[in-house]
Amino acid sequence: MSYQTKTFSRTAGSAICSLAAAATTVLFVSCVKTEGTNTAADSNASASSTAASAACPSDNGGITLPDGFCATVFADTIGHARHIVVNSNGDVYVDTWSGRYYTTPAHPGGFLVAMRDTSKDGKADIVKRFGPDSLHGNGGGTGIGIYNGSLYAEESGPSAAKIVRYPISTDSMTPTSASETIVSGLPVSGDHPMHPFAIGQSGDMYMDLGSATNSCQVKNRTLESPGHKPCTELLTRAGIWRYDANKKNQRFSPAERYATGIRNAVGIAFDPGGQLYSTQHGRDQLSENWPKLYTADQGQNLPAEELLKIEQGGDYGWPYCYYDGVQRKLVLAPEYGGDGGKAVRECASKKGPDGFFPAHWAPDGLVFYTGSSFPTHYRGGAFIAFHGSWNRAPGPQQGYNVVFVPFTGGKPVDPAKYEVFADGFAGANKQPDAAAHRPIGVAQGPDGALYITDDKAGRVWKVIYKGTKK
Repeated sequence: MSYQTKTFSRTAGSAICSLAAAATTVLFVSCVKTEGTNTAADSNASASSTAASAACPSDNGGITLPDGFCATVFADTIGHARHIVVNSNGDVYVDTWSGRYYTTPAHPGGFLVAMRDTSKDGKADIVKRFGPDSLHGNGGGTGIGIYNGSLYAEESGPSAAKIVRYPISTDSMTPTSASETIVSGLPVSGDHPMHPFAIGQSGDMYMDLGSATNSCQVKNRTLESPGHKPCTELLTRAGIWRYDANKKNQRFSPAERYATGIRNAVGIAFDPGGQLYSTQHGRDQLSENWPKLYTADQGQNLPAEELLKIEQGGDYGWPYCYYDGVQRKLVLAPEYGGDGGKAVRECASKKGPDGFFPAHWAPDGLVFYTGSSFPTHYRGGAFIAFHGSWNRAPGPQQGYNVVFVPFTGGKPVDPAKYEVFADGFAGANKQPDAAAHRPIGVAQGPDGALYITDDKAGRVWKVIYKGTKK
């Protein structure tokens, strides 16, 4: 059966799909840019808004949602918006990014964006930027989080990145003192220079360090180039690292590696029980680099994207293995003697995913829903933002959406099941350069709303539920 085969049914307005197959730190006061027109008194108001008071525009900000849900454009054109977090009072923070991934200039001002909705209409009327800007050698970043009264964020430079923290409060949108460095020396070379992270209740900070290459080839992304044996890249990349969010001036090293064999875990989050999960971007170019072993159709539809349960010391297979969604198992990669999907060998001892999705959709944002404003169907499940494919030719590109994975008993209902929750981000053309928007970050607000970011045009949506609860 084809890997793309799907079955569809309708429940609560959702389509259920089943697959068969070192920047300089500066005081915020020197670089904050206030883009709202509200008074100082207004800026101290809580941003928490209720579904009942938010108007639902007829077009949902250009996206489609299940029945009963509506979206507002919370903010727009804020730069290449990556991951997002919402404070307990409803203030929204986004880390934006620059660098070689983007062809447009960096947005003026700091890369960190604070937003507040004082009129409770689902739209930010105060927008402030802080932190070092591009003129200070900063390139922004992806990772962002709130822990113990501080905002943690990734700041990247030309040769390394770091995680810093700023003191914030519910009274002040932006910090009043300089940042403190938590971890420095994070590598930024190669294919995946971003460093998203999640912070647990005790302050353990789990961070993605994506691979520098596609599949650890001797010559990256080259026809029939074999893989390095062993892949020494795994010492410093392609895994999850653990640091202490309470401790300053830590330095990156191989010693803090927590889990390995994860090509790029851009989405990383805890479930309601405190279990760490991440997404994994499957490798590219099976057909292009190994045409004697894979047809164009196989290259388009392999390997699956993954949702991983992260365990200390776990090895999830990259680069020696990839996950075949048709066979539902890890198989040996061609760079290491694989024969097009039959051989397994050492892959039998690697950890497979808890959930999987169509190839090359690029899973980025991940959040588990713990709110009460959405129907109970969504409680405890995972929302995942898919950035969209580029490597599904000759077929059409896919993804560019947000899906929901129902959970029960602490695991997905079925590893292959997901629901398309939000779609239409790309517009008429699902191509990376032509798409109108590309979803990247997801976060839950204290009112139970879901926020979604876009790093193509810099838009942020707020999604609420206004239907009848079931």
